[in-house]
Amino acid sequence: MNEDWHSSLDGPAPLFVVADGVGGGALAARASRELVSNLHATLEGRHIDASAIRNALLRADREVGRSIASETDASGAATVALCAGSGPLLSKWLVGWVGDCRVYRLGAEAGQPAQLLTLDDTYEHLAEAPPLGGSRDDPARMVGNGAVSAPNVGEVALRGGEMLVLCSDGVHKHVAARDMSRVLHGSAPLERRCGKLLALARARGSSDDATVLVVQREPRRARLAWLAGCAALLVGALAAIAAFLSMP
Repeated sequence: MNEDWHSSLDGPAPLFVVADGVGGGALAARASRELVSNLHATLEGRHIDASAIRNALLRADREVGRSIASETDASGAATVALCAGSGPLLSKWLVGWVGDCRVYRLGAEAGQPAQLLTLDDTYEHLAEAPPLGGSRDDPARMVGNGAVSAPNVGEVALRGGEMLVLCSDGVHKHVAARDMSRVLHGSAPLERRCGKLLALARARGSSDDATVLVVQREPRRARLAWLAGCAALLVGALAAIAAFLSMP
């Protein structure tokens, strides 16, 4: 079952979310799906600033937790990354995250590695001891189990031709920043580039759910172009990725 979820591409606001239901937790697919839905319901149609994003993530933590608790006594949660456009002509973007979903910025020109804008909320990065049987690379902060108290929010300028790349760990644990830049700066349509990035992750050993969502500010124009590539697919299921990418 797909335990990742992401925003639809035809929403009314420049708000994009990728969530990863935490494996081993209760109702992981439900947690990620409801997290994305909750954030859109809270943030769309209002002024979005850093405080609004933090409050929306804290609200989602409570609501997703209540939803899971209504079905089971077991704990469940999801990690998340989001971006929201602001400023003249969507020249500035707010970036928020909890856990180990990531956001990268890619320059308009090829040749430079993707710039990581987020810092994973892992036990190692937070200098905390993991629970018995856990790993220092596991996320120590998640949405839905009360483990988040101060969601991360930053801001980045986005010039014409530049991209923001949101992805789950099924992608970034297997694709280096330089390879991500090389693939996404290719000449193929953006849809195919997203598929190639997922294929590269699979080829390098990813068997986890893998989602990549790319937001690109068109060069020299005020319009925003976006495309998402999303999959929670087994190795060899790339036809399903292409079919998903072709959906409106």
